[in-house]
Amino acid sequence: MAASPLLQNLSATARTAYELGSGTARAAVALTRSGVVRPLGPGRLYGMGRALLRYGHSVAAAYSVGAARHPYRLAVVDDHGLTTYAELDERTDRLGLALLDSGAGPGAPVGILCRNSAAPVEVLVAAGKVGADVVLVNTGLSAEQLRGVQSQQQLHTIVADPEFRDVVPDGPRLVLTSTPDGPRAAGGRVLDDLELMVARGGPGELPFRPPRSKQIVLTSGTTGTPKGAKRPHPSTLAPAASILSAMPLRAGETVHIAAPLFHTWGNAGLLLAALHGSTVVLRRRFTPEGFLAAVTERRADTVFAVPVMLQRLLESDATGPAGDWGAEHTPRVVAVSGSALPGGQAVAFMDRFGDNLYNLYGSTEVSWVSIAGPDDLRDAPGTAGRAPAGTTLVILDEQDRPAGPGVEGRVFVGNDLPFEGYTGGEAGLEERDGLLGTGDVGHLDEQGRLFLTGRADDMIVSGGENVHPGPVEDLISGLDGVREACVLGVDDHDFGQRLAAWVVTEPGADLTADTIRDRVKSDLATFAVPRDVHFLDELPRNQTGKVLRKQLPGRS
Repeated sequence: MAASPLLQNLSATARTAYELGSGTARAAVALTRSGVVRPLGPGRLYGMGRALLRYGHSVAAAYSVGAARHPYRLAVVDDHGLTTYAELDERTDRLGLALLDSGAGPGAPVGILCRNSAAPVEVLVAAGKVGADVVLVNTGLSAEQLRGVQSQQQLHTIVADPEFRDVVPDGPRLVLTSTPDGPRAAGGRVLDDLELMVARGGPGELPFRPPRSKQIVLTSGTTGTPKGAKRPHPSTLAPAASILSAMPLRAGETVHIAAPLFHTWGNAGLLLAALHGSTVVLRRRFTPEGFLAAVTERRADTVFAVPVMLQRLLESDATGPAGDWGAEHTPRVVAVSGSALPGGQAVAFMDRFGDNLYNLYGSTEVSWVSIAGPDDLRDAPGTAGRAPAGTTLVILDEQDRPAGPGVEGRVFVGNDLPFEGYTGGEAGLEERDGLLGTGDVGHLDEQGRLFLTGRADDMIVSGGENVHPGPVEDLISGLDGVREACVLGVDDHDFGQRLAAWVVTEPGADLTADTIRDRVKSDLATFAVPRDVHFLDELPRNQTGKVLRKQLPGRS
């Protein structure tokens, strides 16, 4: 097949990286090395084949395959107990029948508003078994935002933890993960209990080949109604193979998913863990102490987290039973995504916890773009990594031409999990020759490593000079005595726009606004100097660690 016009114009370095990454050989090696592909007896092969025939490459298929392949292995360990693969498969059969009996199914979506536990996993699997689309709802949304989600997504049922009962809008059937007082009518609506639904099941049989359900992931908007991004179930194992080509997961190992399951990264961790027949360890809330306990007590080999969790771990005095991880166990892989990982934080984490850190750069819409492993994070702190197998990563200049190494431009990507658009019909992503724009600006080095400058729409024009906040934020964040920082553009009467900085310092740090301004002026440029420097006790963040910019004091 002839290369596309864009790929024909790629630089030699970028073209070589693309050709190496696009072959099926690397994918096959990755799947075999991780243990996903290995010899099995005919009895288990039949059960696995039947599950794949029924449910395709989905989370429902992964757990049904696991029930045939290793029925007595633990599937989920949460704050409430233990569930084997066989138990989860049987429970989700019954829950699927109960969902159908209540009217949920194809064309009647199910929303999940839960913290990390076995409950959202079971709802995901059960919905897949009956062909119901699933909307993963951020637990931090307000009642007003949830009403917007309900209006946009037309949810038939919402499964929620009891603590969220009062913010769930009227209209959808409400199923609580536990009801101490028992199921009942409440305020004119149907109120049901998830455990009782599992117990009673429903009449009839599950469809042998239900319609393919979709997972709708909500974008991380902090005001207004979040947009719903349609994520298709992959038609092959190529997406998993792409991640595995750069991240050494292994079959059968225990995985602690600390990232929220409603987030793209937590959900990806669940799918990869199910594919590998892993035991998934979940905790409802993150604390540094609970995080270390989950890893050390369950001997987790892989951890999925978001960068702010690593920051909180570094700031705490928490340790495991015998040192940071424990005297006899250290995870092989600590994988983070969801927000920026500062280079200094990556190095500090590895210095204390070992060279096992992997950072995936991507978004809800484009899935993954690049992965940085420990070697790259050591050699080039701040890098977002390299494009894994089967992924095209291109930097385009203002004329939409591929930029050479070191030349800044807009980041475009293509992979095996295409974005299907927003559920509300909003305008899609920028596209060039089949590649999707991430909305970020950055450059590649000679080794094909990506470095991000920041969001394209964050750039300001100050006194006629184009200024990106990213380098200024990185500089301030790396100063001695600075715990974290955020830099954004604000309106300015004299210059049109200027930068402003919000800084959280370490206890006892002797830093002033003038000290910070002088350092920026010395290392960068006069027009990059922040007009305002605000000192805060902490930056306002959402559950995945992104800074809530509209909540920053003095933002105007």
